[in-house]
Amino acid sequence: MGSNYTLVRYQHGGEKYEILVDPDKGLSYKKGEPIDISNVILIDTIFTDANKGEKASESKLKTEFGTSDPIEVAKLMFEKGTFLLTAAQRKEMTDQKLRQIITIISRTYVDPATKLPHPVTRIENAMEEVKFNIDPFKTAEEQVKELVQLLRPILPMSSENIQLAIKIPPEHAARCFGIVKNFGEIKRDEWQRDGSWVAVVEVPAAMQLELLDKLGKATQGNLQSKIIK
Repeated sequence: MGSNYTLVRYQHGGEKYEILVDPDKGLSYKKGEPIDISNVILIDTIFTDANKGEKASESKLKTEFGTSDPIEVAKLMFEKGTFLLTAAQRKEMTDQKLRQIITIISRTYVDPATKLPHPVTRIENAMEEVKFNIDPFKTAEEQVKELVQLLRPILPMSSENIQLAIKIPPEHAARCFGIVKNFGEIKRDEWQRDGSWVAVVEVPAAMQLELLDKLGKATQGNLQSKIIK
C-alpha cells in the first residue's frame, strides 16, 4: 500500500467494499475529529476490490447500505468497517499505546515482595513473553485489564494502597497540598500554627515513589514522610 493513500474496508455477507482515503485525514476522521468526509476520501467511488479497480454496483450498495450515495456509504464504512493503517501510522500508534499501557501498570501495580513498581524493562519483557498484541484503536485502560491477567502468572502484581503520613513546611505547604490531592485521597489533615501542613494520604503503592519524588523537588527535600499502613 502506498503512502499517499490507504483503504477503509467493510466486509459483510461474503461481500467486500473498499474506499480510497487520505491516510492522515482518514485517521483523524476515524478518531472522531471534526473533518468533512468529502476531504477524506480520494475518489467518490466504492470498490469491491480497489487494487483491481472493480467497482460496486448501485444495486449492491443500496442493498447493503440503503443508499448508493458514495459520501453516505463512506460514512457508514468508516463507522462499521476497518481503517487500514499505514506501516508508519501503525508503528507510531502502537508505540504510543505501549507507553500508555506501561505507565498505567507502573502507576497501579507493584511487586508484592518489594511493594515497589516493576521496572519498565521487566514489564516490556513480560509482555513479549506472553506475546501480547497491542490494538492501536483500543484504549490503554481496556487493554491493561486483559494484559494484567496474562502477566500475573509470570510477573507477580498487586494493586494495594498504602497510607503515608507527611509533614510539609509552611513555605511549601500550599503547593504540596495540590500535588498530594492529585495523587491520592487525603484521609485527614491539619494546618499547624506555624503554617506547616500535616496529612495522612492514601495512594496506590506503585505511586509512592513518584509522589515522594515530586514532593521532594517541590520542597528541596525539606519534608517528613512515613508509611503508617
